[in-house]
Amino acid sequence: MSRLSPPPRPIAVHPTPPDGTASGPRRLVIRGQLHRPLALTVGDLRERWAQRRAEVVFDCATNGPQHHTFDGPLLREVLDAAGPAFDARRRKDRSRFLLAVTGGDGHHAVLSWAELDADFGDAPVLLATAMDGRALDEAGSQLVVPSDRCGARYISAITGIWVGTCAVPEG
Repeated sequence: MSRLSPPPRPIAVHPTPPDGTASGPRRLVIRGQLHRPLALTVGDLRERWAQRRAEVVFDCATNGPQHHTFDGPLLREVLDAAGPAFDARRRKDRSRFLLAVTGGDGHHAVLSWAELDADFGDAPVLLATAMDGRALDEAGSQLVVPSDRCGARYISAITGIWVGTCAVPEG
């Protein structure tokens, strides 16, 4: 379930410092094989991209079924602003790319670009800016994968997203 807000404003991002650190509000750093690495706050995610809504239920290994409503932009729209370094005209080029999402607690999740891409899986994965009506500015953005029955890829307090290809397996 999603609702669209007005089109996002032009993007004026916070450049990622060479050492990868950022001062001020907590930033989520998007890096890797990109034309424009980004460092964004939860406020940036809320202000610059259309917000979608996802009402989800997922199983948590420690707390059982969880029911939540998340608001935030589509991950693929945010990543499009970073300019993944693939040839968008070549479908097979896009399908080689992976995303590694890291949370503030050290949890990680891996997704494929093909899961998100409208020509492939078209999954409505969000970078949440709010959970159950509460802004996530203090806690940090959360990865939301509405199609997952298990909550393992719901990464909290995202600190970074790496985008790129992995080495081709031998054999």
